[in-house]
Parts: sequence; structure tokens; C-alpha cells
Amino acid sequence: MTSNMQLSSELEPSNKVEPDQLKVYKPLGWLRRVTLVLTRWGIETHGIAPIPAEARVDTRWYQMFFVWFSANMNILTFSTGTVGPAFFALGVREAIIIVLIVDVISCLVPSFFAVYGPKIGTRAMVQSRFSFGYYGASIPSAFNAFSMQGFLILNVIIGGQTLASVSSHINDTLGIVIVSVISLAVTFCGYRIIHWYELVAWIPSVIAFIAMLAIGYPQLHANQSVSVPPPTTADVVSFASTVISSVLSWCTLTPDYGVYHSPTASSARIFIYTWLGLFTSSFTGHTLGIAFAAAAPAIPAWNAGFDESSSVGGLFAAVLEPVGGFGKFLTALVALSIPSACAPSMYSFSTSFMAVHPWFSAVPRWVYVLVSEGVLIPVAIIGAKKFYATFVDILSMIGYWSTCFAAIVIVDHIVCRRASFTEAAYPITTWASPALLPRSAPGVLAFFCGCGALIPFMSQVWYIGPIARMGTGDLGVYVGFIVSGIVYGVLRGGEMWWDRRSERAEGKLSEIEEGAEFQRSSEKGGPNHSINV
Repeated sequence: MTSNMQLSSELEPSNKVEPDQLKVYKPLGWLRRVTLVLTRWGIETHGIAPIPAEARVDTRWYQMFFVWFSANMNILTFSTGTVGPAFFALGVREAIIIVLIVDVISCLVPSFFAVYGPKIGTRAMVQSRFSFGYYGASIPSAFNAFSMQGFLILNVIIGGQTLASVSSHINDTLGIVIVSVISLAVTFCGYRIIHWYELVAWIPSVIAFIAMLAIGYPQLHANQSVSVPPPTTADVVSFASTVISSVLSWCTLTPDYGVYHSPTASSARIFIYTWLGLFTSSFTGHTLGIAFAAAAPAIPAWNAGFDESSSVGGLFAAVLEPVGGFGKFLTALVALSIPSACAPSMYSFSTSFMAVHPWFSAVPRWVYVLVSEGVLIPVAIIGAKKFYATFVDILSMIGYWSTCFAAIVIVDHIVCRRASFTEAAYPITTWASPALLPRSAPGVLAFFCGCGALIPFMSQVWYIGPIARMGTGDLGVYVGFIVSGIVYGVLRGGEMWWDRRSERAEGKLSEIEEGAEFQRSSEKGGPNHSINV
């Protein structure tokens, strides 16, 4: 019994309140007291300090599959698929080919980032300090905090609309509030509860998707023969960019959900678990969204539920309507499982905000969760009125900066760290030391060069770049990735060459000075030495 209790405690996240938090809380005694009470209740209060190797003992690596399978096996991923036919007017075949290629490739990036969690025990934004430097990492940390809040807005809008489609007594606003409160409850408890929740959260969505296929297969099969205009290059590229943005942007938080897992697993094992979880759920959701959105205009009941391509939840409920109360039950379960995507986003919002500045890291994580909830509900209620414009804009903006971020970290890992996760490559003890971390200039310059270079290639409702106006579609994510990676490689590589050259010069100068000193001492000691002899 004692050994089992000890093992259980080792597998749970540390609830130790960090010293810097206690120091800053002193003027706010009530905040300190609340945090200590939450700690005793088992709520995670650990901040953003790296998890030491001796505390990374969880060997349930299969959780790396389920946390991302559940986070994507839901109606949000289904919604991303609907963008192809509903927003870009693509046919089923073309859209499915696009998502197959994009999902296979883009899932590689967040899967690679997931390895950082168990291997070095750092949150994504803390790990970025090894590429952006101590001060420079504040930039992606701030961007990620806003991005996670954007994801939350999308998630609760879809969940609220879906819940509202079940009953006339619930409107979008009430549905948004309900989904938001459930997400808050899961996230507030912390890392351990999120992993437990993600182990089961996928089940309602899988059952609902199977039921939808069984009910809607005749209409989906008939829709295959419907002719659609040939897709334009701009539509194909822009839809691919939207899908890339929705998948690749997970790279800014995948490390956060492996920081208590044991580093003894091979990098390949962690990578494969994560990739399989991301790909199987993303491709399934995207494909179903494409199929049902493309068929909806030809089926009056579906089209009415879709509400002129503005209510994905309504489409979901309309497809399941033939099975009556069971269909409504499934729809409600799917809506209430949306927190499987909300919880990781809200959790990483809090840790990202804490990484922006040392002052913020002194405030406990649970405070930022409450702040996120307070902003989330009113903004989501407003954004729900123009869902697709909000959806595409938020996903694209997240995709722009996250591709630049990903390129910099990947190049840094390959060029500067020699693709190693060892302590020599990532000296974790330096995580909070500006003097011992790399300089910020290469990472920051590369990031803004990539962001600046992609502007002419952007294609959004509110802005179309001069190159995108030529009919290329939205190439921003591709350009940003390439430019950021190249510029960072050149700048950081040049910096490393200069440092080595300076070290050699200093070494030679030291040798010359030592030689001169020896010669002077020999000349002074020579006569005395002869007399003594």
C-alpha cells in the first residue's frame, strides 16, 4: 500500500508553490492563502519552472496519443473541414486530397515539438528561450497567449451553437456560457485532470461521427456525382493554408503535456504517439466536415440547419435529427465534449502569459485561467454573429506567426543543438538567466523578417497582399516558414562563428601574454638563479 501511494504521488504534477510566488504574494495575503488552500486540495499550482528529471517519472506515454486525439476528434476539426466547400467552394474530391497531404505533413511539426516535454521538462514558451533568448522569448509567449485565447473563442462558439441546436430553450449565448464553464472546471484543476479527461473525451464524438455516417451515407454517396466548377489555384492554396494553420499551430503547446512524463522513452516513440493522435483525429474530422458541408446545399433539412454556412452545430444536429431523441442526445454530448480542445488551449494560455515577464510568472496559473474565462465569454458571444469570417481570420493569424516560430526552433535544434536533447545541448539550469541563455537578436530578427516577408502574400477578408491579388492564394504561412528559418540559420550560424573566432583570438592573446610574462620573469630571475647554482 505504501509503495503504491508513493508511486501515485510521484506521477502527479508538483503542487509546490514556488518561492518567487510567495514573495510577490506577500502584499496580497489573501491570494497567497487561496493558493495554499488550492494546493492542499490537489489543484496544480506549479508555475513555469522546468520539471527536474527526477520528477519526470510518468511512463504512461500512451497519454501523448489520447491528449491530441481527443483535442482534435471533435466538432472544431469537423468545422475546419467544412471551410473547403462552404468558404472556398471546393469539391469533395479536391478538398479531401488537400487535407490528406496537408495533415500528413503538418502533423510532423507539433509531433516533433512534443518530444521536448519529456526530454527536457520545459513548457513550450520556456523552451523557446533557447532559440529567442531570455528577453526575445517574451514575443512568442505574448503571441501564443493571444492565439490560445483565439482558439478558445472558436471552440466555445462552435460548442455553444451545437448545444443551442438541440433545444429551443438554449440560444447561442447560453450554449457558449455552458461550454466555457465546463472548460474552466477542467483546466482549473491542472495537468493531471486534463490528461484524465482527454482519455475519455473522444468517445462521444466518435460515436456521433459513426452515427452521422450511418444516417447520412445515402446522401453523401449521391453527392459524389454532383459536378462542381474546377477549383482555382487561389482557393486550393488558401484552403491548404487554413488547414496547415489549424494543425501546425499545436506546436506552441504540445510540449506542455509531456513535462511530467519520463524521458526514458525514445524520441521516436513520443513522436509517433503524438503524430498518430494528431493525424488520425485531424484527417477524420476534416474529411467528415468536407463531405457533409458539400452535400448540405442539396438537402433542405441539412442546409436549413447549416444556416447558410454559418452554423456548424446546426448542420450536426440536422444530420442526426432522423434518430430523434438519441440524435439530440449525441449532439449535446458532442457539444459538451468541446472542452477536450478548450482545456489544452486555456492551460497553455496561462503558462504562456506567465512566460512573458518574470512579474507575470509570480502570479499563480489559476489566476490566469480565471482571466481567460472572463475575456472568453463576451468576445465569443460577439464573434458568433459572423462565424466563418471570425474562424478563418483567427486560424490564419495564428498560422502566420506559429510557422515562423516553428522554423526558428527547428533550425536552432538542428544547427545549434546538433539534434540533441542532452543537458549539454539544453542546459536547463540556465532557463531564467539572461546572461547564460543565447542572445535574443538572431531569433527576434528572424521572426520579424519572416512576419514581414509574408505580408505581401496574405489573403484575408480584411487585407489582401499585392502578390495574393495576382491569384496565388494565401502563401503567407509557407513564405514565413522559409524566410524565418533561413534568416535564423544565417544569423545564429554567423553569431556562433564569430564567438568561436573571438574565443580563439582571446586564447592566442592569452598565450602571448603568458609567454611574455614568463620571459620577463625569466630575465629577472636568471642572474639570481646563476648565483644560487
